[in-house]
Amino acid sequence: MSESAARLIDAADHPTSMLEAAARIVHEDLKPLTLKIDLEGLYPQAVMHQLGAAGAFRPHLPAARADGAMDMPSSIKAMSLVSQECLSTGFSMWCQDTCGWYLQNAVNSSVRENWVGRLAEGHVLGGTGMSNTMKAFAGIEELRLRGKRVDGGYVVNGSLPWVSNLGAGHVFGTLFDVEGEPGRSVMALVDCDTQGFQLRLSAHFTALEGTRTFACIFQEAFIPDAMIIDDDGAAFLRRSRAGIVLLQLGMGLGVVQSCIDICRDVEPMLGHVNCYLEDRPDELQLELDDTEEASLALAEDAFEESDDYFREVLQLRLTSGELALRAAQSAMLHTGAKGYLQSAPAQRKLREAYFVAIVTPAIKHLRKELAEMDQAS
Repeated sequence: MSESAARLIDAADHPTSMLEAAARIVHEDLKPLTLKIDLEGLYPQAVMHQLGAAGAFRPHLPAARADGAMDMPSSIKAMSLVSQECLSTGFSMWCQDTCGWYLQNAVNSSVRENWVGRLAEGHVLGGTGMSNTMKAFAGIEELRLRGKRVDGGYVVNGSLPWVSNLGAGHVFGTLFDVEGEPGRSVMALVDCDTQGFQLRLSAHFTALEGTRTFACIFQEAFIPDAMIIDDDGAAFLRRSRAGIVLLQLGMGLGVVQSCIDICRDVEPMLGHVNCYLEDRPDELQLELDDTEEASLALAEDAFEESDDYFREVLQLRLTSGELALRAAQSAMLHTGAKGYLQSAPAQRKLREAYFVAIVTPAIKHLRKELAEMDQAS
């Protein structure tokens, strides 16, 4: 177990057994696959199921817990542990956690009861088709899906370009507007085996290739009422938005910690010249510790809906993305030419950090929303 993994476990206020189990899975099962995931696009499905069995997808979901408590800080810590080793798996974990979060926030109790336990346990794997939704509600693009009300549900048409952690037997959450009812949208859980729905491999990526990312094509796809999460999409997004973004902090925290560890690993050999670089590991560690502390504190109130609270969440998400870019550049500079090797962690972390910076909400999206909030206040 790495020093940084042990540090997270020691700092855990809640189920250390889950974090210890997640750390063992990372070391024993994920680490041997990391290069294949990165270079060959291997999807770590077995690891995802193992993480679910260890309870790593459950802490933030009161509906899936015997005690009915909400412990999002532990979900963030678990995702950070995974992301330190492999962000493809960490991102798939975020998709899984977020799909569960959609169900936790469902108005329709039957869809929550039918699915949230299976997602929390990792028996069913799930994705999040809300990138378009978040951009649409921020005024960046239009909603891509449209549903027509029919007897017993909705018929949906349209497409989403990239949705991750999908496959046969998987589910994901997404939002569509309603034909004939301007301004109204509906949030639903989509089964990838639904008739009229198709997954299409449309691109290959230089990073995060092992995340089962597909284009989602809806052609007269029927979504029954039993799969509707909320008939008021805007209200749903307001209720769930903070948790969606908070969970992403686990990815950023993990990537930054791994970059700091890379810098420290080369100190015995290169410290005498690396001392002239900016963003030295001890300096980055102090910033990361502050960001982590703030992240876990905010995560205690993930059900909060106020604009002031959400502004804090967005600002922290921006901070983590910017810190990831700095830390990854530092790792490359500290490593030097060896960082260019195909198997080198430094160049992989650089690509991963750019993903943290551009995944919705991207840095430019975050700055747009924060600027608009400032203007409105």
